[in-house]
Amino acid sequence: MELYLIRHGQSEANLHGIIQGHADYPLSGLGKKQAAILGEYSASLKADNIYSSDLVRAKETAEAIADQRSLEVKTWPEIREVGLGPFEGRTRIDILEKYPNLKHESLLTSGVEGTETAENITQRCREVIRLLKEKHQNETTVLVSHGGFISILLTFLMAGDEWPKMDRPFIIGNTSITKVEIDDTGKAKFHYINKTAHLEEKEESLTSTVLY
Repeated sequence: MELYLIRHGQSEANLHGIIQGHADYPLSGLGKKQAAILGEYSASLKADNIYSSDLVRAKETAEAIADQRSLEVKTWPEIREVGLGPFEGRTRIDILEKYPNLKHESLLTSGVEGTETAENITQRCREVIRLLKEKHQNETTVLVSHGGFISILLTFLMAGDEWPKMDRPFIIGNTSITKVEIDDTGKAKFHYINKTAHLEEKEESLTSTVLY
C-alpha cells in the first residue's frame, strides 16, 4: 500500500498566524494558487483514491488534485486536524499569555482541558491505517490532511501507541507531499517527507510553517 500524505494550502488562518485545530477556515488567495500548482504537479502521481479531511481548507486542496483526474474526493473526518479547543482561533502569542508553561511545548499534546487527548488521536491513527489496509491494501491513496495530524500519523507509523513519548521531528509545509509505503506486515517505509518542489519552482508560492 502506498500513501501520499498532503497538507492543505495556506489558509486564511495560516496567513494571520492563527491556530486552527477543528476551526474551519478557507484557503487564502495564495493557498488557492498553491492548490492549483499542486493539482498540476500531482497529475503525474499515481492515485487510485483521494480522501480529504472534512475541513474546507483540505477539501478545497483535494478538489484541485481531483480536477486533474477522474477521481471523486471522499470526505473522511478521521483525518481532520487535531482538536485544539481553547487554542482555536487565537494566535500563539495570545495562547502563551494565558498558558506561559507551553512556551516550549507542542500545542498538539499539551493536555490542556478541551483539547483532543492523545488517546483519541491514537485511536484515529489506528482506525485510519486499519481502514486503508482493509480497503486499499494494493492501491495508492492520497490523503489530504493537516500539518499536525500528518506529523503525528508519521510518528505513529514509527512508534505505534508510544508516539506521544517521542519528539516529532517533522516539518509539514502547505501542500507538501509525503510518500509512505506500508508493507503486508504493517511496516512503514518513508520514501520522502515534506516535498515542496512544485512550489519552489514558482516565485513567491512558498509559505512559512506554523508550528504547533
